[in-house]
Amino acid sequence: MSESIRLFAKPLTIYPKRVWGKYRKLKWLNMVILLSIYYFAPFLRFNRGTHAPSQAILIDLPARRAYFFGIELWPQEVYYFAGFFILAAIGLFFVSALFGRVWCGYSCPQTVWTDLFIWVERIVQGDRNARMKLDKSPWTFAKIWKKTLTHIIWIVIGVLTGGAWVLYFNDAPTLLQGMLHFHVSWAVGLWIAALTFSTYVMAGFAREQVCAYMCPYARFQSAMFDKDTLIVSYDKDRGEPRGNHKAGDSWEGRGDCIDCGNCVVVCPTGIDIRDGLQMECIACGLCIDACNNVMDIVGRPRGLIRYDTENNQRSRTHAKAKFEAFKEQLKIVRPRTIYYVIVMLLIGGFMAYNLATRSPVDLRVFHDRNPLFVKLSNGDIRNNYTIKIMNMTHDDRDYTISVSDMPSASIKIEGAGEPPASHLQVASDSEVEYQVMLAAPSSAQSHRDIIFVLKDNATGETATHSSVFITANQ
Repeated sequence: MSESIRLFAKPLTIYPKRVWGKYRKLKWLNMVILLSIYYFAPFLRFNRGTHAPSQAILIDLPARRAYFFGIELWPQEVYYFAGFFILAAIGLFFVSALFGRVWCGYSCPQTVWTDLFIWVERIVQGDRNARMKLDKSPWTFAKIWKKTLTHIIWIVIGVLTGGAWVLYFNDAPTLLQGMLHFHVSWAVGLWIAALTFSTYVMAGFAREQVCAYMCPYARFQSAMFDKDTLIVSYDKDRGEPRGNHKAGDSWEGRGDCIDCGNCVVVCPTGIDIRDGLQMECIACGLCIDACNNVMDIVGRPRGLIRYDTENNQRSRTHAKAKFEAFKEQLKIVRPRTIYYVIVMLLIGGFMAYNLATRSPVDLRVFHDRNPLFVKLSNGDIRNNYTIKIMNMTHDDRDYTISVSDMPSASIKIEGAGEPPASHLQVASDSEVEYQVMLAAPSSAQSHRDIIFVLKDNATGETATHSSVFITANQ
């Protein structure tokens, strides 16, 4: 029987070894901060008044509102979300151009939760060698309870992750009380179950496979790099030729790398950084910590593996060959970073200006198409319109509707109670639709441009909307 053809390489299980150092501490600090924000931000309060929710960050889907502290977004303002995502993407490009894949190594949700899951695995099952030995051993009681406990904790973290996510779409204290009593809607339960499963699979099993095969950022990251981008680098000039080293051996004629492999076994994606920059490298810096610890032990200078730029590496080699002094530098101001900053300033400035100057009331006017106009018995021409008034404040408002440049026109309102044009009532955080009948003497023009003006009777603030008045003379 012929051997079956493999279309894909079998993925190897990676057992990252525990390492301690500057970048590992930074990763722990960043993880604690980010997870704290994620899990506790829904419980932050923000006073918006008696008629508005007090949750600082809330996406209220039934009410079709999004609240971010003092910012309140309505469905017609979805372009703010688009602007935010574009701003975030350009910001990621900017950071990547300067510091490489630090987002992937320190702040990406996949990295943060994978770090947390590996920490749980290490606490329950032991460090790298212990986990490898446990996986290869037969199923004993010790192995069963260690594996079971690990997966139970993973699932608990997944439930907390899914539970925290749905709190952003509901009043957090109320929903949390319901979850503790297992009294939630099917939609909430479904979201919690889905996010529990995805967290469990992605952080518990997929891990580096997500970075290497699922995440598109790993594929196009090189388009954002240049020779001044900070990347994790191995100093070949200093490290080669590598080889084993014993205490008391001379360093003459050999490199500082003792080929211990620590930089490989601590890597969460399982690569050897000594082979150069690779797509799987997430720039987490753990290999730097591992190598620095080894250099301290053997009495050699730190920095054999370090964050560096390609230009620095070339300049260092050139200076060494000519016995010249060398000064490391990180070139922040360069064409691509300038472009990114300009784009971010333009988008951010546009969004900030619109948020600062937007009106608390929105007026939309739609001319009725059938019929376009009606000729009255006294010879006047009447056009019908549908107007929608959106009160985006948290107080009831009273408005006056008028038409500029048509002083002789009469306005009649059809709606609840047929209110006068000078007293249109709109409740807080709501939208009201009225039918407006606008009558004016016949004109020689076939149509004329008009502007509807909506005025807040209390504050004097106005909103306008252009339309057209059609006559019989066409």
